[in-house]
Amino acid sequence: MPRIIGVDIPKEKRIEIALTYIHGIGRSMSNKILKSASVNTDTRAKNLSEEEVSRITSVIQKDCSVEGDLRRARTANIKRLMDAGTYRGLRHRRSLPVRGQRSRTNARTRKGPRKTVGVVRAKAVRPTIKETTE
Repeated sequence: MPRIIGVDIPKEKRIEIALTYIHGIGRSMSNKILKSASVNTDTRAKNLSEEEVSRITSVIQKDCSVEGDLRRARTANIKRLMDAGTYRGLRHRRSLPVRGQRSRTNARTRKGPRKTVGVVRAKAVRPTIKETTE
């Protein structure tokens, strides 16, 4: 199983698809990487030579922001919005939809499971047997 940028990519898939298992690389970026590394897109990941793997790795390190760096950058951007007090930052802070979707109904992915809010009533006082005979 080839290991590229600290990620084990599936060996049975074509390298064009296998590279998409790396966070930050999609199909179009994968094709660009393989073209600049001069690797055939139809090659299975298990059939890659060590030299081809090293070429792919060097192209990714040179041109792309992937995995941990990309996650840190996204987290820093969200933190910046929250610290600045922007509307988007407030929506992130409250775990509500950020991009203008309705939130009165729906938005369950962002808000989580429903929390039932019920009315708490005092228990009704039932007369005992003594009170009814008097």
